[in-house]
Amino acid sequence: MSNVATKVSWSGREREEAEGQGETTPLLNGTGAAAAPKPRQLTPSLSASRLGHLSDVFLDEDSELEMDVPCSLPHEIPHNEKLLSLKYESLDYDNCENQLFLEEERRNHTAFRTVEIRRWVICALIGIFTGLVACFIDILVERLAGLKYKVVKGNIDKFTETGGLSFSLLLWAALNAAVVMVGSTIVAFVEPVAAGSGIPQIKCYLNGVKIPHVVRLKTLVVKVCGVILSVVGGLAVGKEGPMIHSGAVIAAGISQGRSTSLKRDFKIFEYFRRDTEKRDFVSAGAAAGVSAAFGAPVGGVLFSLEEGASFWNQFLTWRIFFASMISTFTLNSILSIYHGNPWDLSSPGLINFGRFDTEKMGYTIQEIPIFIFMGVVGGILGATFNALNYWLTMFRIRYIHRPCLQVLEAMLVGAVTAAVGFVMIYSSQDCQPLQGNRVTYPLQLFCADGEYNSMATTFFNTPEKSVVSLFHDPPGTYNPMTLGMFTLVYFFLACWTYGLTVSAGVFIPSLLIGAAWGRLFGISLSYITSGWIWADPGKYALMGAAAQLGGIVRMTLSLTVIMMEATGNVTYGFPIMLVLMTAKIVGDYFVEGLYDMHIQLQSVPFLHWEAPVTSHSLTAREVMSTPVTCLRQVEKVGTVVDILSSTSSNHNGFPVVESVTDGSQTLGLRGLILRSQLIVLLKHKVFVERTSLSLVHRRLKLKDFRDAYPRFPPIQSIHVSQDERECMMDLTEFMNPSPYTVPQEASLPRVFKLFRALGLRHLVVVDNRNQVVGLVTRKDLARYRLGKEGLEELSLAQT
Repeated sequence: MSNVATKVSWSGREREEAEGQGETTPLLNGTGAAAAPKPRQLTPSLSASRLGHLSDVFLDEDSELEMDVPCSLPHEIPHNEKLLSLKYESLDYDNCENQLFLEEERRNHTAFRTVEIRRWVICALIGIFTGLVACFIDILVERLAGLKYKVVKGNIDKFTETGGLSFSLLLWAALNAAVVMVGSTIVAFVEPVAAGSGIPQIKCYLNGVKIPHVVRLKTLVVKVCGVILSVVGGLAVGKEGPMIHSGAVIAAGISQGRSTSLKRDFKIFEYFRRDTEKRDFVSAGAAAGVSAAFGAPVGGVLFSLEEGASFWNQFLTWRIFFASMISTFTLNSILSIYHGNPWDLSSPGLINFGRFDTEKMGYTIQEIPIFIFMGVVGGILGATFNALNYWLTMFRIRYIHRPCLQVLEAMLVGAVTAAVGFVMIYSSQDCQPLQGNRVTYPLQLFCADGEYNSMATTFFNTPEKSVVSLFHDPPGTYNPMTLGMFTLVYFFLACWTYGLTVSAGVFIPSLLIGAAWGRLFGISLSYITSGWIWADPGKYALMGAAAQLGGIVRMTLSLTVIMMEATGNVTYGFPIMLVLMTAKIVGDYFVEGLYDMHIQLQSVPFLHWEAPVTSHSLTAREVMSTPVTCLRQVEKVGTVVDILSSTSSNHNGFPVVESVTDGSQTLGLRGLILRSQLIVLLKHKVFVERTSLSLVHRRLKLKDFRDAYPRFPPIQSIHVSQDERECMMDLTEFMNPSPYTVPQEASLPRVFKLFRALGLRHLVVVDNRNQVVGLVTRKDLARYRLGKEGLEELSLAQT
């Protein structure tokens, strides 16, 4: 089962990265001989740190180990949600204040004045390029979808008179399946991490988890092409969610001043080549994506704060808002020129809900309880959606793990969506008079001249235009039966579609489902009360859309502002907030939000805002990894190479202790050095003997470490001769001399707060003699969570 983990993970590229490794990998359910390791029974020991020996505790993996068994894919991949994957690597958001860093700061103190200016320039570029990508997606979707619907409409109109509508059904289904096949193929075979909206992956990245390939140029290209083909293919998806991922990738690329995929280095922005800076720019990119999608710059900033950024500062807020404003302005300007009105900046986002006139669609105080009730309904429907999608995703993980099967499933969903839409349009008797040019593709079918089929306006259109129609079409446009049937069918189609191997978002389908049942609710309310409450259907469609989306994704603050900005009316802020709060509270009672659920299904070591509430009795001694491999300040090169080359452990951080030969003395902690730093030192042959022999040797600078970031060479690619193995390395200049430490008696919530708030990768646990007794990593903290029966500990598995 060489690629068992490949099909379960987001990346799907572990096959290439782990080639040649033969370590046995446990199955996801921990069965058989390769069972997942049991939770450690941790006991403190003064001999917990071992010098020059390899630890048998997995701390943080650089590469994935694979099953050393015949390469045949199983029909079923068992999955257990109570596992935590060891294959995800952590990002390091803590600056290494070593001697090189201090010297650069002293030497270039004047250059640091321009760093802030460069940050603003990068944020402006992020906004511009995100807006341009959004324009490209919008224009291409409009062109291609328009072409498809014109072909199908002409075919239906032709065969309505002559008979043979079954051919029209086949044409529509075939077009959908063909377009979706192309979109799904490039995702499944080229870059699997581009599947879905990308929001869970970006949340994990900003939380400090390195998801392979998530911010690469190839991912962006596949994402953009995939989302265009998904929407044009008629799937129940939107193009707004993937814009957040696209913005994040653009930000990650621009801020580094180079492309590792294209092997081009532009020699700019070199100072920002580290995880801390990159994270801040990715936050700005995600916000710019929201801003371009909804025309909501403030909502974009709040989205990054609420859903994405785990670490925040006030200087970052203003820069992110700037990037968001630039993004929506760029999109607005380009689309205005495209639509032939260069001076009319009326397209701030990919979807515009249109203006809600307060005079015609105001609300009264007695409607507040009705809105709260709609929030309850939205929470229940959202929880149902998430629960169904959970079981469907589990089924996909277990059975639909081959790329060819994933493409076939996507084609099936595309064809079924067309078939269901056609059958519902065909069987609908809801005919409405044509009113000007409000309907983009009016289908007459069996309606009288001058009338069109109302059901066709929901299915025979892109989801964004259908949402706007439900918000703003006048009362009487839709028959209640039409809305009811559409809500029921589209609910299950959207649930089936989310999780396919295509680039697609869940925002617009959620809004569309909610707008349909919200409009139905408004019509029913007006009918039941005999006009006592004049319920404008558009107003209730807006509340229903907010309730449904809030019930699925569980966003509150940012979604309230996004809806307010998208409608252009602050009056609805209070009822929207009430609806979203109610939907979140009700939904959380049953299941988690959709994004958190998918993060959990991938066994990602995601750290929430707080430690489990009942975990104060646990101490650092019980949660830490031990024994730990330590290095001396002056260490033998052969020892370092052996430690880094070991396949039994893949540590990424090594505590550095005093270099004393007398074993009776306590080896106190002196610093911490990373695997990536050691690899750069070995690559440049920074050995003590070379310096003492006065050989020509250029002193290393921080630039050498930044140039190797983020794809540090594997230890196997670095040649060290037998003579060089006997040399010594002085780590004093390169290690972090002041790593964060905690005493072994510190409680889990205290350790968690320190680790989470500072964005650490390693936290050293010491005793009262400053001796290393353990090391706390992300996985040590993430494996404790609050379950239905109290505090539970997850098992660790290699996949």
